[in-house]
This record gives sequence, C-alpha cells and structure tokens, in this order.
Amino acid sequence: MSTVFLNDAFMPITEAKISPMDRGFLFGDGIYEVIPSYDGKLVGFGPHIERMRSGLAALEIPLDWEPARWLLLCQQLIEKNGRGNLGIYLHVSRGADSKRFHAYPEGVKPTVFAYTFAINPPPPADKDKVQGFKVSTARDLRWQRCNIKSTALLGNVMHFQQGYAAGHNEIILYNARNEMTEGSSCNAYIVKHGTVITPPLDHQLLPGITRLILLDILRKDGTIPVEERTVTMDEVFDADEVWLTSSSKEIAPVIEIDGKPVADGKPGDVWLAAQTLFSANKYNY
Repeated sequence: MSTVFLNDAFMPITEAKISPMDRGFLFGDGIYEVIPSYDGKLVGFGPHIERMRSGLAALEIPLDWEPARWLLLCQQLIEKNGRGNLGIYLHVSRGADSKRFHAYPEGVKPTVFAYTFAINPPPPADKDKVQGFKVSTARDLRWQRCNIKSTALLGNVMHFQQGYAAGHNEIILYNARNEMTEGSSCNAYIVKHGTVITPPLDHQLLPGITRLILLDILRKDGTIPVEERTVTMDEVFDADEVWLTSSSKEIAPVIEIDGKPVADGKPGDVWLAAQTLFSANKYNY
C-alpha cells in the first residue's frame, strides 16, 4: 500500500510532497472522505462523493470532478495497492498560495491527494464475536460547523484523546442542553423498547454515510422502528442499547459508558438484527 495519488499523478508515498504554503497545512482549509472497500468492493461510494462535493461547495473550493472521475481514481488505487480490506482516503485542500493570508486566494489550483490504508474486516453480525465499545462522555467543545467534513479536526482529535487516555474506544459528546450530539469520529444512537433513535442532522453533527445507509436500510426493511429526534444524556444512560457508526466501525455496540454497563453490558438483539441487515445490503449504495 505504498502507491498514492497527488495532483494528477500516481507515485510512491516516499515521493509525495506538498508545499508548506498549502492552505490545508496552514489552515486545515480542505475537505476529506474515507471510503471503505472489501476485496475491491466500495461501500457507499455515491453518498461519500456527494458529501465531498457538497463540502467543496460549502468551502468554495473550485474542484468540479464528476463522480466517474473519483470512481476511477478509487479503483486505480485499489488495484495498485493490492485489494484486500482497504480504506480509501480522499483529500482536497484549497491549494498552495504565495503567502499566508486568511481570505480565500484566487487562481490557486486545489491540491488533490489520495491513498489507501489497511482496515479491519467488516464486523461480524455475531454477539459473541463483535467488539463491544467502552466510551467516555464529555461536553462538546468543537466548532459549530460539524456538518462540514473539514480536514481541520483538532477539536475531534482532542476529544478522542480524552476518551483514549481514559482507556476507552471512543467518546460520546453532548451540548450545553445536555443533548447527545455524536462521537469524536462517529454518529451515535440509542435503542429503547426496540426503537432505534438518533439525533437529527444539523450543524452539530456530521451527516455520516454509514448513518445514511443504515437508516435507509432499516426503513426499507421496516422491522425495526427508527426515530430521528433530540436525545438527552439521561436517555443515553437509561438506554437498552447504544451504538456508534462510521465507515470503519459499521455498527459498533457500546457496552459501557463512563465505567457503567449499558443494560446487561453485552451487545443487544436489536444491534444483531441491524448489523445483519447492514451486512447484507451495504454494497447497494
């Protein structure tokens, strides 16, 4: 997995160089996506690219690649790096300017970088084999445009480190009204009386692609009720199940929060049913 793409060329990663005047380096002025693939099969390619194009438009970065061009790039990276279980990282910054200045420069060509990295196999729909997550909780201190998948991730990184330093897999965040927002790198859900409940999309959380796919699958199947509404932290601590989703985690069952078990401290039956449906349908997007 040593071949990368940088500005219209494939090259060994050791030869990839980006200017220190690149605004992605200086300001975090860019957008990124991570698309999982298993043996060459992409999960959620269409929604991932649509979110990237939306983010580029929000930041006014002038790169108008069509989905077919992104798809070819992903396929070429997979073939050049040996298939298997690969995450494909796509990164676009505004590009390199001649000076450091906050306003958006004109006439600067965006920097496009992409590479692959090994990811774990997809989680099994098996309560005895899946990894149960242990998480912390904390007040959400990030910027108020979390709906944009910006490369400026310091707030997320600091929150993740907070949970990691406590020996946990993730951290669940909440706002000033004691309402759950999301994890540092994932969307969050509770299950109560068989219903899957997750916060509605707004500026406080990322419109996750796994979230989009999961909710669509559940609604089409119809056997598991779904609600998008405000979730208080009191509800989180009283939930029958708690989940996290992301492209690399798929649906991760949370078994412990702040040192206390979620229900009986084991992955639940609703998680099992949802993961089974997700595993069977995730390549349809």
